[in-house]
Amino acid sequence: MRRLPVYLLLDTSGSMSGEPIEAVKNGVQVLVSTLRQDPYALETAYLSIITFDSNVQQLVPLTDLASFQEPSISATGTTALGGGLKLLAECIDREIAKSTPEQKGDWKPLVFIMTDGMPTDDWQGGLAEFQQRKSGIVVACAAGSGADTNVLKQITEVVVSLDTADSSTIKAFFKWVSASISTGSQKVESGGKEVAGLNELPPPPPEVNIVV
Repeated sequence: MRRLPVYLLLDTSGSMSGEPIEAVKNGVQVLVSTLRQDPYALETAYLSIITFDSNVQQLVPLTDLASFQEPSISATGTTALGGGLKLLAECIDREIAKSTPEQKGDWKPLVFIMTDGMPTDDWQGGLAEFQQRKSGIVVACAAGSGADTNVLKQITEVVVSLDTADSSTIKAFFKWVSASISTGSQKVESGGKEVAGLNELPPPPPEVNIVV
């Protein structure tokens, strides 16, 4: 079976502490429970969570939705976005089945990045690593006014911003992410095609602004 890998790369630096990080935890919970009700996603979507603060770690390796267990997420430290992108590249290498002459590998991964601040490490080095890997659509979200959309624009052309990093806005973002994953699952399952761009995703809710 060809899996649709989904990677969430989440900023867990100190500035996310309090309401934002609680909203992220809640968002992941809602995302998983929503996708579990979608037969297409349940069949094909596999989810991984990578966090970056002063350290980077893969909290959940690529896991099917039925066995996904919510990780413990807390906010502390600085914003090692470059380290997060580098680890994401390593996870893609390690976890995604490549196509061979005998069989087709996994679909290209969907990547959702969320940050509320400026990178504090060599993010361009991490980006160079990540860009050498094949991924499907990459969505970067600037949560609140402290995030630099110009940095995110260099990672992907699909950048969205949230005016505030509060619980209702972050929740709206995660709902949109789950709807986007559902759309991706449905496309690969029923049509054998991958989502190619923002225009093929569901329209974002009013809280989620598309950065042009």
